[in-house]
Amino acid sequence: MRRWAWLGLVAQAVFLASWLVAASWQGPRYSVLAHTISDMSAVTAPHGEFLVVVLTLCGAATMGFALRSVWPTLRTGGWRASTGAVLLTLSIVGLGDLLSPAERLACRMADPGCTPTQQLSNTGGQLDNAISSIGLLLLVIAAFFLAAAMRRTHGWQNWARPTRWTAVLITAFAVASVLTQDAGYTGLFERLVAVTGAVTLAVLAIGILRRTRGTS
Repeated sequence: MRRWAWLGLVAQAVFLASWLVAASWQGPRYSVLAHTISDMSAVTAPHGEFLVVVLTLCGAATMGFALRSVWPTLRTGGWRASTGAVLLTLSIVGLGDLLSPAERLACRMADPGCTPTQQLSNTGGQLDNAISSIGLLLLVIAAFFLAAAMRRTHGWQNWARPTRWTAVLITAFAVASVLTQDAGYTGLFERLVAVTGAVTLAVLAIGILRRTRGTS
C-alpha cells in the first residue's frame, strides 16, 4: 500500500512538471492561457512524444495508486470505496492519461491554419475529445464516492467535506474552460483543473503514507 502511495505521489509531481516544462518549447504562437495541454502532445507539436510518454506512465501509476492504495485504505467504506477507486482508475487522471498515445490531436491551435474542426479530424482528436469529457466526469463522480467512503472510515471523516468541495471546484473550472473559450482562457482553466486534481491526489497519497507509517 505504501509503495503504491509513493508511486502515486511521484506520478502527480511528474505530471505537473511535464506540461510545465513542455510549454517552454512550444514557440511564441502557443499560449498557456488559450491553448490546452493536449495541444502540446499533438501530432504537429514539437517533441510531442515526450508528453505522450510521461502522461502514459503517470496514468498507469495513478491507476495502480487508486486500486492498490486508495481502495485498501478506505475499504471499510464498503461499496462506496470500491466504486470510487474504480471510477478514479477509469477517469481522466488514470485511463485517460494511459491512453495518451491514442489521443494525439491532428494539429495545434497554435499552428497556422489549424482550426477546431481540423484538430479533431483524426482518430486521436476524436478520442481525446470523448475521453477527456467522459474522464473528467468520472473524476468528479469518483470524488463524491470517495468522500462518502471517507465518512465511514475511521480517521478519514475530516477528509470527506474537502473532497466533495474539490469535486465542485474541478467542475467549476471545467465549465469555465468551455465558457471562456472565445475569450481565450480555455488553457488557463484546463490547467487549473489539472493542478487541482493532481494536488488533491498528492495530498491523498501523503495522507495514506502518514497513516500507514511503520507498516509495509
